[in-house]
Amino acid sequence: MLSHLLIKNYALIEHLELSPDAHFNIVTGETGAGKSIMLGAIGLLLGNRADTKTLYNESEKCIIEGTFDMSGFYVKNIFEEEELDFESSCIVRREIAPNGKSRAFINDTPVTLETLRKISSQLMDIHSQHDSILLGSNEYQLQIVDTYAQCHDKLVEYQEKYRTYKKLQDAYQQLQVEADQNKKEFDYNNFQLEELVKAKIDHNEQEQLEQELNILEHAEEVKLRLKTVYEYLNNSEQSILSILQLTVNSLNPIASYSPDYQQYKDRIQSCLLELKDVSRDIESEEDDIELDGQKIIEIQGRLNLLYKLQQKHAVKSNGELLEIQAILEEKVSKVLNLSENLSAAKERVNKAFESANKVAESLSKARQKVLTEIEKRVVGLLIELGMPNATLKIQHQNIQLNSEGIDQINFLFSANKGVTPRQLKDVASGGEFSRLMLAIKYVLGDKRSLPTIIFDEIDTGISGEVAIKVGKMMREMAQSIQVIAITHLHQIAGRGSSHFFVYKDNSSSKTVSRIKTLSKDERIVEIAKMIGGENPSESAIHSAIEMLGINV
Repeated sequence: MLSHLLIKNYALIEHLELSPDAHFNIVTGETGAGKSIMLGAIGLLLGNRADTKTLYNESEKCIIEGTFDMSGFYVKNIFEEEELDFESSCIVRREIAPNGKSRAFINDTPVTLETLRKISSQLMDIHSQHDSILLGSNEYQLQIVDTYAQCHDKLVEYQEKYRTYKKLQDAYQQLQVEADQNKKEFDYNNFQLEELVKAKIDHNEQEQLEQELNILEHAEEVKLRLKTVYEYLNNSEQSILSILQLTVNSLNPIASYSPDYQQYKDRIQSCLLELKDVSRDIESEEDDIELDGQKIIEIQGRLNLLYKLQQKHAVKSNGELLEIQAILEEKVSKVLNLSENLSAAKERVNKAFESANKVAESLSKARQKVLTEIEKRVVGLLIELGMPNATLKIQHQNIQLNSEGIDQINFLFSANKGVTPRQLKDVASGGEFSRLMLAIKYVLGDKRSLPTIIFDEIDTGISGEVAIKVGKMMREMAQSIQVIAITHLHQIAGRGSSHFFVYKDNSSSKTVSRIKTLSKDERIVEIAKMIGGENPSESAIHSAIEMLGINV
């Protein structure tokens, strides 16, 4: 339940604090005093759109904060789903900065508006006379049936299966689109793939061939220069190797005299050995080089093929050609395996549909089971509320699988004898609608784990004995949930367990809305004014005392 409400810098409210009790709270006040403003602030806690135009002081931020006592209400699972810490006392806060930026918090943890709505919708429900549009929608009517039938767990199970089904169905449809596209391109893709496969491309082949071609095209020069180097090393009168050998021989007799001399000898000896190896490699390399014009032609042809393929596919390397080949192989493979892949995907869709449909049918049975009971209970309450000829028929029909199941619900209503029930939006007047909504909220009261419900002047269009019964019904609801009723009827106000009065304070330069908790004597005066006007008579005061005595 709502244990404390703080509103700062909102519309005409500079600072307002309210601590309703756990049962039946009455809010009254003159027209324009700020009751609807307070309700608008509470709406921000439910995730309604924020607007900087509502700031009382445009240079300061607006804060709306509600503290909820959730003891005894099973909402912990929703906190776990949103990865929020759960405590029996929950603080929901909304802030609007002067620059228009809005922020939301649950227990001081920043949350998105979507999360805020998900949490706060489980903590509080606001019902006003303007909800006719909402009640007129088949979706909302279905929610009423689900709440009464207590189908939440089954609906969650179904929606999980439905999401799986839709995901697989979307994947199947996407596969069909891709398959159709690939079919159109199959011949072209297959031709290009065969061309690349036939080329037998190797990742490093191009670099190796370009190097080999460069050598072959300069074979005569390379062979001559290698031979010259070999001659310098070995066969000339003063060859490098013979001179180095003489150097080693010259150092050999004195090597034992000093470590330095030995080092010189060893280093030159090492160079001699290395050059002998180089000499043998050069000789071998020179022998291997051939003046082969045919091989040049072959390599040039191979490279020309690779260059042509690279140019065709707008790439610069064999590695990129191989990547294109892999993509073409996948596209061609998809078409070649099209029938098998589509069949497997279709089977997955069918199984997911059957699984979802099975739960949907079970959900539908649970819904249909309570329709007659809802009709009887609501009509019985409407008779008590002064509508003896009221008729409510809940029309049901099966439809195609959707996110809510396979059911379409349509509430048909008539308030008058001999009039065929029709859709709510076509038949219900303001007063009739208010009583119908109250009856529905009443029958849902013990079916839903909802800590707080707020009624915003839903008593419009009623009076007298009916108003007394409405007040009684609200008070009965308040035995199990917290009820806050904004009302202009004394018959309802007199039933409250606590009473708050909203008024305008014009004592300063700018009008401010304020609220105060009325004492017993103040309640008598306020209710007497609601009965007899601004200057109530003794009779009105006695009536107020008698009315409040009912609640003693």
